[in-house]
Amino acid sequence: MVEPEFDAVVTALRAAGCVFAEQEAEILVDSASNPQALVEMLGRRVAGEPLEHIVGWVWFCGRRIAVESGVFVPRRRTEFLVECAAALHPSVLLDLCCGSGAVGLSVAGVTELHAVDIDPVAVQCAERNLAAVGGTAHCGDLFDALPPELQGRFHAIVVNAPYVPTSEIELMPREARLHEPHIALDGGVDGVRLHRRVAAQAAEWLAPRGSLLIETSALQADSTLQALSEAGFLAGLRESERFDAVVAIGSTSR
Repeated sequence: MVEPEFDAVVTALRAAGCVFAEQEAEILVDSASNPQALVEMLGRRVAGEPLEHIVGWVWFCGRRIAVESGVFVPRRRTEFLVECAAALHPSVLLDLCCGSGAVGLSVAGVTELHAVDIDPVAVQCAERNLAAVGGTAHCGDLFDALPPELQGRFHAIVVNAPYVPTSEIELMPREARLHEPHIALDGGVDGVRLHRRVAAQAAEWLAPRGSLLIETSALQADSTLQALSEAGFLAGLRESERFDAVVAIGSTSR
């Protein structure tokens, strides 16, 4: 790393409003194959494109996850969803609304992994990531994407469905609002539309004593919990101050 070059990148990123300018500069400088590539990458970042889309990966749960342009970038808070799922030791796992496939890929001990997303671009990205563990990505609308023979087989279903209320998307940071797919952000009027749909269908896909885990927010936790309860789950919440995250967990009684 050439120090003057690094300093110039930091200065440009700070001027663009990047809060973690030093860390981003280090990633850009290390990722650029030559000076011209660095100039182009820096220009994209200053213009507001997510750093992860520029370099093609995100650091999540201790590993690099490939993230292509137009695919939702997994947030650090979602590592808590992974922790909650791993604590249940599921062998057969479904990652619903998978995006890049980062959540399912990061749960340790899984021997059979399936992932679903409605966005073909996300599914293509997930296929690339899941290939390392022999996972399968399916394209379609929630459970409709899965073959019927998988019903009743999943020990756990993890869900990071969009939960931003439609009216609040315009308040999100520019890089998310402009560069991530709207369908990966929009949770409906109250943000819980997809949580209700998932909860209503999940039980038939779970194995006996299986669990449904849904990332939610502090503001919407009660609504997500209600969706699980109304679908017949024994439901509760887990919260993490470290990740500033909330996960609603529903368990089957059979």
